[in-house]
Amino acid sequence: MAEPTVSAGLAKGFLDFAVTRGAEARALGERSGVTAADLSDHDGRLPMARYVALVRAAKDLTGDPALPLRFAEAVDMSEVSIVGLLTNASETMMEAFAQLNRYGRLVAEVDLGAESRFRLDVHDGGFWMIDTRDEPNAFPEMTETTFARLTCGPRRFLPRPHVLEVHVTHSAPVHRTEYDRIFQCPVRFDSDWNAMRLDPTLTTHRVQLQPRYVFGVLSAHADALMANLEASKSVRGRVESLLMPILHTGQANMDLIARRMGLSRQTLYRKLKAEDATFERVLDDLRRRLALHYLGGKRASVNETAYLVGFSEPAAFSRAFKRWTGDSPRAARFPET
Repeated sequence: MAEPTVSAGLAKGFLDFAVTRGAEARALGERSGVTAADLSDHDGRLPMARYVALVRAAKDLTGDPALPLRFAEAVDMSEVSIVGLLTNASETMMEAFAQLNRYGRLVAEVDLGAESRFRLDVHDGGFWMIDTRDEPNAFPEMTETTFARLTCGPRRFLPRPHVLEVHVTHSAPVHRTEYDRIFQCPVRFDSDWNAMRLDPTLTTHRVQLQPRYVFGVLSAHADALMANLEASKSVRGRVESLLMPILHTGQANMDLIARRMGLSRQTLYRKLKAEDATFERVLDDLRRRLALHYLGGKRASVNETAYLVGFSEPAAFSRAFKRWTGDSPRAARFPET
């Protein structure tokens, strides 16, 4: 199974919030392994392990164990992910719930094997939203932020309290009183499930904080992101995602990428071969596609493009480009009309 990831927008939102609470961005990056390149594209991905390390480092550096709760309370999902924009553009709360389940992996891949992370169910006369992710106590901060955001976000526009009771499987933390302040309802720790009891009339309540036209535009973009996410689950896709932020250094090599994937060089070789690929072909094709992107849109000069795709000498880049396209880089940037 491929390593789960989170969106760069979520990680950047949390890092920025931690900085406002006293943590230094440089120290957060050093302790978590999250780099500026990781966060440069809002829709980009980074390994879940790095996000977990970022959250833990931020709690330590700010001295605030309730930081994830406060983050979810203060920062709406629409500020860090297209999923939040989609739920805000949904016609009803029920439709918003459907979008959360459909596109939730764009925020965080918490259980790659499950069709839906959340389930609505009637239990003992109550209407419950259940978080079904595996091993939630390995990272209870995810439960905190998810439930707090689903409570605080809709609270801004719903006419009455919609979360009536909260159950979590982890034990009561040192910041137990923050749960009472944020959820404003009974909270049960050491429960058998992670679930929130909701007002049963909630599902029909209108949302549509954005025009309906926006919903269609956002859905199309989210579908494209989901397709890209699925493609990245291939070994080739994972190699490309690791090559992208270091390509310009000229240090991209198979040994480095294998280490970052937690594999031996030989294992990576075998996995790529199973997909009818080699590391050299993946690297070469990525360079080709990026070079065409930079030059075709006149986004960079020939020399800048050579640097960006990892060539130390423009002449070597020109030879590679001629091999790829049969033409020179300059001709691609300034085509004859």
